[in-house]
Amino acid sequence: MDDRYSADVLSPGWRDAGRRIIPTQEATRDLVVEEVATGFCGAVIRVEKKIVTLEDRHGKLRLFPLGSGFLIDGRPVTLIAPTMRAALGRVRTASGSTAVPDAPARVARASRIFVEGRHDAELVEKVWGADLRIEGVVVEYIEGVDNLDEILREFRPGSGRRVGVLVDHLVPGSKESRIAEAVARGPYAASVLVVGHPFVDVWQSVKPARVGLTAWPDIPRSIEWKHGICDALGWPHEEQADIARAWQRILGQVRTFADLEPQLLGRVENLIDFVTAE
Repeated sequence: MDDRYSADVLSPGWRDAGRRIIPTQEATRDLVVEEVATGFCGAVIRVEKKIVTLEDRHGKLRLFPLGSGFLIDGRPVTLIAPTMRAALGRVRTASGSTAVPDAPARVARASRIFVEGRHDAELVEKVWGADLRIEGVVVEYIEGVDNLDEILREFRPGSGRRVGVLVDHLVPGSKESRIAEAVARGPYAASVLVVGHPFVDVWQSVKPARVGLTAWPDIPRSIEWKHGICDALGWPHEEQADIARAWQRILGQVRTFADLEPQLLGRVENLIDFVTAE
């Protein structure tokens, strides 16, 4: 005869009867999730101390505690820290490229990337250094672009010998824009690409949130920009050594491309593509 009564309510598993089980998901890099409470949707950038950092398609970063309250393709999941094996499965360089473990550095190409100063070179190295070594691209700083024409005549760009130049404050009507236009009209135009970002100094290409700001302060033209920034931040700035320490403090907050403004990211990627084109 059929049992007219249900099973014993105290039998094993009775507490889970009818309960929806939410699966766990390791928060591996580049996994796209949505945080339910805020509706913020972004890719996993990093996981540190039970906190996951997400970046949306506009480059905005948000931090959330691991655990429940996330969706993947509309389905709830519980995010957990990735295992070591999972973390090693998708290693990325600081620029976001897929890492090539133990890859030897390529013999340097004849082509070069020129940047204006030491700070530009250090920032490019920190974020794109692994990529540049694999591609065999050397980055040199030229102490400003006023003498760019002379440098190009000495370098003699041509077939298989391209030059990419990254310029600060490349905006309409600026000195830098006039220099870039002159290069575009010059004899090396086919082998030289000059691009730039709109920032007064490469410091501004670091997202202000990385140094505890909502925006970089406006500095009057009568004040040297870096000194003005240090003063606004309450940092020492009397000597050049103070400025150097301030930059190292800022650079130390840059871990990946996600810490930089898109206006710089696209320009550097453009230069790398240009000088590595076969």
